[in-house]
Amino acid sequence: MGYARSRSAVAPLRRGLAAAGPRPAGPRPSVLQATALHRPEEPMLCVRPGVLAETARSFVAAFGAAVGGDVLYAVKCNPDTTVLRALWAGGVRHFDVASPGEIRLIRQMFPDAVLHYMHPVKGRQAIRAAYEQYGVRDFVLDSMEELEKIRQETGDAADLGLVVRLALPKGNAVYDLSGKFGAPAAEAVALLRAARAVAPKLGVSFHVGSQMLDPAAYERAIALAGAVIAEAGVAIDVLDVGGGFPVSYPGVTPPPLGDFMAAIARGIATLDLPAHCRIWCEPGRALVAPGVSLVVRITKRRGDELYITDGVYGSLSDAGVPGFRFPARLLRPFEPMSEAPVAAFAFYGPTCDSADRMNGPFLLPSDAREGDWIELGQLGAYGSCLRTAFNGFEQARVVEVADPPLLETPGYDLAASAA
Repeated sequence: MGYARSRSAVAPLRRGLAAAGPRPAGPRPSVLQATALHRPEEPMLCVRPGVLAETARSFVAAFGAAVGGDVLYAVKCNPDTTVLRALWAGGVRHFDVASPGEIRLIRQMFPDAVLHYMHPVKGRQAIRAAYEQYGVRDFVLDSMEELEKIRQETGDAADLGLVVRLALPKGNAVYDLSGKFGAPAAEAVALLRAARAVAPKLGVSFHVGSQMLDPAAYERAIALAGAVIAEAGVAIDVLDVGGGFPVSYPGVTPPPLGDFMAAIARGIATLDLPAHCRIWCEPGRALVAPGVSLVVRITKRRGDELYITDGVYGSLSDAGVPGFRFPARLLRPFEPMSEAPVAAFAFYGPTCDSADRMNGPFLLPSDAREGDWIELGQLGAYGSCLRTAFNGFEQARVVEVADPPLLETPGYDLAASAA
């Protein structure tokens, strides 16, 4: 069967949320307490609202201090309602929405939110509904065909914000996003001129790729955008520097967030932008990765391979072919914690597909055994939202916890282990 992914993510997520039920009154438990309480045989997603709110608050403050701009949360990264409420509590008021479903969700939850339709290729009905029913005014595009679609479906509205997505050369991000969207420079020049003639608000956007570890990539992209704007000979009202802001994983320690903010500020300072021009960014992973962990149970051990209750068709997609490692700790809520030396393990997920394998290595006590639970951290980004119903393993419990982020395996030198 291989790694083909037939996703049915929304229904399983709803089932998981329903299974979790309302949060009980009183203080939130720890992950260990929640594991002892529920003894989960299915995956258990542990959401940290306090961590999410503080992460959002810090990012919004840092971007504001650097360039005075607006932070647009990329909803596709994690649309869980608890996550979204926590980000709102942390000061996020703008949302990068990329589908009718995301638009409906955010408008229902936050009537006063500002929505930006950032998908460069949209269906006609989606454009019409976004504009007429949900008050969306900002639309991204990367072709003349899309410009005409937006004009036609909004009735040549006089209050549009049109943002031209600029293609970038292939970069060195963990996930390169240069292939699918974006207008080449010459086409972007023509698009800017055409859009300027019909829209009171005009912008340029780009995306350097997901999990970008090089702050200078933003400076290079801003310079390219500046050259395109100068060639077009138009004034812009928005410069959107996209997302891609990285987070730490075992063996991967990105530069501090301040380095990225400083690079963006330096790049913008070289451009002759109008004083009123707003700067946007579209973080996803950087806002939510630390705010969720995953608890799984070991169902079998075979040497240095552990069979667990979630996998690449569930919340651990990034641990499959992309090869992401996640910080891990063993949970034994009913007995003393293991003092065994660390060992490196690979995981198999619960499905019958042999491609449901995660090479890791994941560092755990060497006496890990069937019946133990494992907590995996840094799974707030592209975890629960990528769950599928494949092979019937779609159930997931969702709980709120009070723990700090699980950023590294306790007691182990992850950087050294990756060397």
